[in-house]
Amino acid sequence: MAQLIAGGVDCDVHPAVPHLTSLLPYLNDYWRDQVTTRGMTDLVSQSYPANSPISARPDWRPDTGKPGSSLHDMRRHVLDPFKVSHAICNPLYGVQMVFSEDMADAFCRALNDWLAREWLDEEPRLRGSIVIPVQSVAKSVAEIERCASDPRFVQVLMLVMGDVPLGKRSLWPIYEAAERHGLPVGIHAGANYHNPPTSVGWGSYHIEDYVAQAQAFQTQLTSLIVEGVFARYPRLKMVMLESGFTWLPPYLWRLHKFWRGVRMETPWVDRPPLEIVRSNIRFSLQPIDAPPDGTTLNRLFDHMQSDELLLFSTDYPHWQFDGDDALPPGLSADLVRKIMIDNPLATYSRLNEPSPKEARP
Repeated sequence: MAQLIAGGVDCDVHPAVPHLTSLLPYLNDYWRDQVTTRGMTDLVSQSYPANSPISARPDWRPDTGKPGSSLHDMRRHVLDPFKVSHAICNPLYGVQMVFSEDMADAFCRALNDWLAREWLDEEPRLRGSIVIPVQSVAKSVAEIERCASDPRFVQVLMLVMGDVPLGKRSLWPIYEAAERHGLPVGIHAGANYHNPPTSVGWGSYHIEDYVAQAQAFQTQLTSLIVEGVFARYPRLKMVMLESGFTWLPPYLWRLHKFWRGVRMETPWVDRPPLEIVRSNIRFSLQPIDAPPDGTTLNRLFDHMQSDELLLFSTDYPHWQFDGDDALPPGLSADLVRKIMIDNPLATYSRLNEPSPKEARP
C-alpha cells in the first residue's frame, strides 16, 4: 500500500447521532413536545443497516451504541493514527427522510447545532458540513446563511438520491448561497427513500441499493452539467462522496460524445464535460471501486486526465479497508500528497482559515 503522510485531510467521516433524544436540547419547545407526544424514537435510514458488516469495521464497532457515536473512539481510530490535520464530519442521520418541510427544517437545525456543540467545540481538528432540508429550498438557503457565519462549517451536504435531479433550476438558490459563502456542496451516497433507489423500481436486497448509488451519481452529474449549474456558478465546487470513481472515464467519454451530437439544445454548456469536471467536481477516495493492482489503477488515473480530482477519505466508521490501508497500491509520493493535502485544501478554502479558537492569541 502507498505510504500515508501526516497532515492530511480526511474529507468524509461520519459522527453518529446516538438517539433522537440526543437532539432534544437543540430543538425548541414546540418540536421537543412534538417528538415526545408523537412517541418518536429514532430516524433510521436503510443506507447503512445497523447490523450489516459494511456499516462498521469490526475493530471500529463499539460494544454498545452506534458506530461513530463516540468522539473518543473517532480520535483513537482515525484522527490520531492517520495523523490528519482536519476531518470533515458528514452526519448521515435520517433528517432528510421526513416529508414535512417544517419538521425537516427543525431536525436539520438541531443536527447542525448538535454537531457544532458536541463535536466541533470539543475537537479542533474537526470541521462540519451543513445538513439542509432540501424539501424546502427557502429553508435550505436560510440554514446555509445561519451556519455559514461559523467558519468551522466548510461544506453544504446533500444526498445523491432525492425527489428531483440536482441540476433543476428550482435548487439553484442553494448553489448560489453555497458559492457566495465559499462552501463546496457535498453530494453523499444515500437516499431519502421517497422514490425507489434504482431507475426501474424497488429491489429486494441491500446490495441492489448499494450498487445503484454509482448510477445515481452519474445521473446527477449529467443533470448538473447539462442543466447549466456550473455555467451559472463557475466558482462552485461539488464533491461526490462515496461515489466511486472508476466509472468516470467511460462515463465522460459517453457524455462528451452525445454532448457534441446534441449540444444545440443546451447552448449554455459551452465547455466540454471533461473540462467542467476538472474545474468543478471532486471525488472522495473511499470506497475504492478498483482492482487491487497498482498498474491498472495508474492507467485509470491517466484516463481521468487530472491528478486534482481525488480527495482523501476514510469513510469512518464504515468498512472499506482494514488497518491503515486507506490508500490503494502503486501511488507515487507526489500523488499521495495531492490526494491527502493539496487537493482537499484547494477544494475546501475554509480549511485555510483559522477557526475562532485557533485565531485566539
